[in-house]
Amino acid sequence: MSPVYGTRILVFFTKTWANTVLSASAKKLATRQQLQISPIQPEYYPRRCISRGSVTELVMKSAHNPEEDINLYTPPTAVRGITELNRDLFRKNVALPALKMKKDIINKVMKSLKNVALKRPGLKRVIEDSEDEMYRLVLLDPCKISCSESFGAAEKAVLEEYNVDLQIHMYNLTMTYEHFKPEEILKAVLPEGQDVTSGFSRVGHIAHMNLRDHQLPYKYLIGQVIIDKNPGVTSVVNKTNIIDNTYRNFQMEVLAGEDNMIAKVKENNVTYEFDFSKVYWNPRLSTEHGRIVGLLKSGDLVYDVFAGVGPFAVPAAKKNCRVMANDLNPESYKWLVHNCKLNKVVKNVQMFNMDGRDFILGPVKDDLAKQIEVLSSEENRTSIHIVMNLPGLAIEFLDAFRQLLEEQNPVGALPTVHCYSFSKSDEPAKDIQRRAENFLRTSLEGHCSIHLVRNVAPNKEMMCISFKVPAEVLCRNHLAKEDNTEEPAPKRLRPDEITASEGPQ
Repeated sequence: MSPVYGTRILVFFTKTWANTVLSASAKKLATRQQLQISPIQPEYYPRRCISRGSVTELVMKSAHNPEEDINLYTPPTAVRGITELNRDLFRKNVALPALKMKKDIINKVMKSLKNVALKRPGLKRVIEDSEDEMYRLVLLDPCKISCSESFGAAEKAVLEEYNVDLQIHMYNLTMTYEHFKPEEILKAVLPEGQDVTSGFSRVGHIAHMNLRDHQLPYKYLIGQVIIDKNPGVTSVVNKTNIIDNTYRNFQMEVLAGEDNMIAKVKENNVTYEFDFSKVYWNPRLSTEHGRIVGLLKSGDLVYDVFAGVGPFAVPAAKKNCRVMANDLNPESYKWLVHNCKLNKVVKNVQMFNMDGRDFILGPVKDDLAKQIEVLSSEENRTSIHIVMNLPGLAIEFLDAFRQLLEEQNPVGALPTVHCYSFSKSDEPAKDIQRRAENFLRTSLEGHCSIHLVRNVAPNKEMMCISFKVPAEVLCRNHLAKEDNTEEPAPKRLRPDEITASEGPQ
């Protein structure tokens, strides 16, 4: 056959063959005859699958980093280590396999291709064909489809039914910053092998993060990525110290967005507003708030010792319970009052700005003494609940219930305490029960329930212990009276069994 001069002939070799099989003279001959040698990635470009129309794309593709070709959704390596966000650095060209088919059958075949079609948020998988308006290109998952033989029998049957050519076309797609997920961006930016933080707590328009030390050099970039990728988030903050002060709030730094800490949130169909920088709010406690409120019924009496901005008190009041709510933090008290007004439950709530122990020994004691006689009747169906949600310290306040009331007979109206605590013990339920018993100076064995609220950190659990305050603990001289009856009083701990509290954790 006579050579055709002036025609470019594309000959595909792998890089190994091109470098080792061809002699130097052959390479010169190839250059003289205008042959083009292009190393390719066989897993993406099997020769029997490539259409002639995609040759130009393949030649261009050969110049890319093979490592980037394999990790199609990994941002370019140039972004590694940047601390200031430059979105232009995330541009990247990738070649995706595609099927060409008439546009009027697209909807009929897409269901059969659901397992192999491209699934990528923000990327269209049906693209117009620039060469023929009657056709469309359906983009396929490059990890599943590399050639016509990659299709399963069922997929082939449907495609053949609609006369779709199984020839694979390559579509050159430009991916940008908008196409990458936040965790992909941060994994590409942070040093290899380092933990990546893309999760956060959402409090209204605020994203609250707890960055680790190795992430701090990238904190402003991380903040901007979180805003970019989460509609509705307009401020990103990072906690700068642990919650160790009297009011349970913490210092925070704004990483990106507006410096507006007045948040509005909705939890369990109740709306709350507060200054997130000055009060405590944890969206991860939504389920626990709902659990406790679910135990209440209309007409019940609730004493909320550490009420915060009202996540127990307000929904309890909406359930027509009578509530006495207290918090030491003046800011929490201010927003508690605001939220009671906002949800129109002020008539059901008395609010206090006191130390928790003073609240128990004062308003709670006085109110409980008035209610005991009324609520002790057999006809009474009202329950009394005392909520103590200050897990770092609340268990130490239980001794305030010892001999709280004068000589009375409150057996029919004993209050149920829900007390929260952290535990680092291997047996957290036993740990919190033992510590509660130490402060009450009585046994709760068989008379309490313990609920795991959440895992706070490795080997640190937040627990809730619920129990009725024993009558001999609550009332003076009650134990002496009970000793004269046939029913023995619950065993009390010996002094040498009483240990000091472990304190806040």
